[in-house]
This record gives sequence, C-alpha cells and structure tokens, in this order.
Amino acid sequence: MGKLTGMGLTAQLHETPGHPIIVAKNKHIAGRRTVLLYGHYDVQPVEPVNEWRSPPFEPTIRDGRIYCRGATDNKGQLIAHVSGLAETLAEHGDLPVNLTILFEGEEEIGSPNLKPFLEAHREELACDVVAISDTGMVGEGIGTFTYGLRGIACMEVKVHGPTIDLHSGIFGGAIANPVTMAARLVATLHDDEGRVQIPCFYDDVNDLQDWERTSWAALGDGDAETLSLTGSPALFGEPGYTERERRWARPTAEVNGIGGGYQGEGSKTVIAREAFFKLSFRLVPSQDPERILDLAEAYLKAKAPAAVRLEIKRGHTGMAYLTDPHSELGQAAQRALLSTFGGDVALIREGGSIPIVQAFKDVLNADTLLLGLALPDCQAHAPNENFPIANLEAGIRLNKALLRELAA
Repeated sequence: MGKLTGMGLTAQLHETPGHPIIVAKNKHIAGRRTVLLYGHYDVQPVEPVNEWRSPPFEPTIRDGRIYCRGATDNKGQLIAHVSGLAETLAEHGDLPVNLTILFEGEEEIGSPNLKPFLEAHREELACDVVAISDTGMVGEGIGTFTYGLRGIACMEVKVHGPTIDLHSGIFGGAIANPVTMAARLVATLHDDEGRVQIPCFYDDVNDLQDWERTSWAALGDGDAETLSLTGSPALFGEPGYTERERRWARPTAEVNGIGGGYQGEGSKTVIAREAFFKLSFRLVPSQDPERILDLAEAYLKAKAPAAVRLEIKRGHTGMAYLTDPHSELGQAAQRALLSTFGGDVALIREGGSIPIVQAFKDVLNADTLLLGLALPDCQAHAPNENFPIANLEAGIRLNKALLRELAA
C-alpha cells in the first residue's frame, strides 16, 4: 500500500473472508484505454525446507538470480510491473492509460474470494483488457505470449474399510485392504499408454489448430528440454501428440498424493482402516470442471468393490482459458514483447492454471494478456525458487512498452 501511494496512485485495502485485496488507480481520464494489472502476493508452502540452499523467506542473490519463495511466482513478476509504473510516473507524472491495479492473496488456493469481489465491484473494476505476468517464457530472452491456459478440477478420495486397524494375520484374506483398493482404483485411471480411462472424459476436447502445431514445433526440441529439466529417464504420455502438445493442450488426470497404513520404521502388520488419494485434472477449453468431477466420481464409485466405502471431497476448480493472439490487443502485446526482447515472439499455451483469468472474462468481459517472465528452470512451487535479475529488468521495460502499445 505504501509503495503504491508513494508512487502517486490511490490505493485501498479491501477485506474479504480470506486474505485482503488491494486495488490501486491513477486518475482515470475519459477516452483512454483502461488496463487492469493483476498479480498475487500469496505463495506455495516451502517444504521440504532442508532442500533450500538459503532461507526461503530471505531473498538471496546468487549467480544473477534472486532465490526465495515467491521470487518468480508471483512477487518478482509483480514487482517488475510496479517498478515500471514507478519509473513512468516519476518521469511523466502520469501513465498513458487508465490503470487499475488488483493484487490478491489467494491465487494458490484457487482465488475463492476473487470472483465474488469482481462481481461486487464490477463498475469500479471495469476495464478494456487485463494484463498478467504469472506465466513462463519458453527460453532465456525469448518474449512469450501465453494465449491459453488449462483449467483444473481437484478431488480427494478416502477409501474406508474396517472401523479399526486390524491384525493382518488374523483378518488378512477375509477383509478388503483399503490401501490395496486405493492403489487399484488409481491404477484404473489410465491405460498402459497414458490415456485417461474415465468414460466421456475426452468428449468436449477440441484438437489443436494446424498453425499451433507448426508454431510450437518451431520452438525447438521440447522433448530434450523437458527431460533435462525433470531428470526423468524417458517421456511418457498420450500417443499421437508431442511433449508440448500434451502439456499445453491435452487434458490429464494426475495423482498428487496417495497413502494409508503404517508409515514408520520397520514392520507393523496391520490392515489399515482407511487409505486416501488426491487427484487433479488439468482441463482444456470446452471442458467443464464440474462435469469432469461428476464423471470421475461416478467412475470411481462404479470401480470400487462393495467391501469398501468411498468418501469423495471435491476441491477447487477453474475453467480453461483461450484467447486469440492475433486480435488487436494480442498484436499490441506482441509488439511490446518484441520491443523488450527482440527476435521472434513465441505464441504458446501453458499447462498450468490461473482460474481467475476466466473470471475476468465472465464478470468484466475483458480478455487477458499473459506475458510471462519466468524461465523454465525457475523452480516455482519447489525448493530454491528463483528469478533472474535480467528478467526483473526486462519486466520493467515490458511494462512501459505494454502500456505504450495499449494506449496507441
């Protein structure tokens, strides 16, 4: 708040049932394009702490990068824009557009209070376009415009068996083991080649356009890059699609956690009373998250034997997002990236989810320009998250160029 008001903007802190939302503005003048700049100040947990080379909440500079939790996701990218605004305001006393800043603190849990806030403040937040830097670049120094995001739908499943843990010698073979049943259910989600086996899962999935396949293929060897970044021995996934196509434009079902039974040292011969697994589905445009959760729940219940009982809890959801990168606003974004980074601009979709992007479209009827500053090896959500100082400086230039192009 102090930073924003010190730059010459008006700023307000709005309480929500969760974390507060900050809204700041310059003086809005009739006839100028209105731009809403979004960012989030919340971060992922830091565990496992022992894998950090420096304290996760003490920014540390090593080899030209800033290391700390939130360095890339999203505080570094957010601060780059704020710094660009500060320099423009200091030099010119105003911005070339009507600007509304919206910073929130719940993006990492699906922004549950943001859409209601948008609906309650629809007139105050009315805009022509939304700008966000919370995505990635395909490589160092390559300006990247993300025109699509996958959606998300999450659920947690508990598999209940006996009412107490049982002696595996006395009762083994007569009572269903919830841990075994959980593993069997998870194993039915995919065939041997990685296709999701839930009936009707792919019904609403549209295939890629030809220009997208051509454009993405020209970005280089994505297979080798992914193997290098992940350390995996080989790629795996739905046949008929490249690595980038699977990550950016195909839906998935992922097991995010599974457990149950004794986890301590040595043996403890029990049949656990319950087990669990956590699922997330990454979805593509036209897939409805709630319908996917309906299909998944029906599938798991049909597959579960009568000897166990399933308790299914639904988690957060978010729609996929897709905009036309060749529109007037999309071309303005590409010009801003070109003037900042030079070379060719990469037009991509991204496999991650930012649920509020579709909320901006639904409530404010505004498209979003996703101009990422994160490199593939930034390690967002992992230990040793980092942000290159060069990208911080480029983000400042990008902010200035973007507002100039949008004002034209």
